[in-house]
Amino acid sequence: MPTTLAVFSDVHANLPALQAVLRDIDARLERGEVDGVYCLGDLVGYATWPNEVVGTIRRRGIPTIAGNYDEGVGLESGDCGCAYQTEEDRARGDASIAYTNGVVTDATRRYLRGLPRHLRLTLGAPRQPDAAPVEVLMVHGSPRRTNEYLFEDRPDRSFVRMMETAGADVMLFGHTHKPYHKALAVETDGGGVVYRHAVNTGSVGKPKDGDPRAGYVLLTIDAERPTSDPGYCAAEFVRVAYDVERAARAVEASPLPDAFARMLREG
Repeated sequence: MPTTLAVFSDVHANLPALQAVLRDIDARLERGEVDGVYCLGDLVGYATWPNEVVGTIRRRGIPTIAGNYDEGVGLESGDCGCAYQTEEDRARGDASIAYTNGVVTDATRRYLRGLPRHLRLTLGAPRQPDAAPVEVLMVHGSPRRTNEYLFEDRPDRSFVRMMETAGADVMLFGHTHKPYHKALAVETDGGGVVYRHAVNTGSVGKPKDGDPRAGYVLLTIDAERPTSDPGYCAAEFVRVAYDVERAARAVEASPLPDAFARMLREG
């Protein structure tokens, strides 16, 4: 039987967006459409509910890895490991992590500090003679660094090298806040082709693709199909409407830069 995972990332302290995504996932769980739920990190930063977001994830027991922002706040650092392009962006980023460090509880900080960097799943006990279990690797930025940006235009060979080194058939990641799926054909020594899949989940709380709705991915793995069949892995990108104005107004009522509210409204 295929396995379907609901995977999300980059909540960034946006509680209304997280609540909307979890409601959507819960409905799918009740219908038996989802087998597991995972989070790829960056729970905090840029919005006003870091403790509430962490509390929600902890109460539900969702397996979660550390994002670069989580690591910075967990260590009470003034650096989130973000790659800001301008001095204006950096100043806003400094204000964001200062605000977050000032409002998180000790319990939230301890939780963030204890998150792992990677999660790995081995899926399937295949019955087909030419199939094998599928290795799924979950990271925040990349297997090498939590803050490495894997944009869609990166050369395919770079993804393939990275995934071969990590021993991953499927790699799930976030950090760029822009969802995409790449099916990567890899020639085998015997002259055949197998496929590796790189899937960016997008962002729950701070999308950057022009769509302000919260996003996550439904990943379906059919380990009874060989990796020479690209259809053994399928990704469905789900967008969920939420009360963007509630989140934006909360930012504007806080010491956070108003620009973050505009970003929420515009996606």
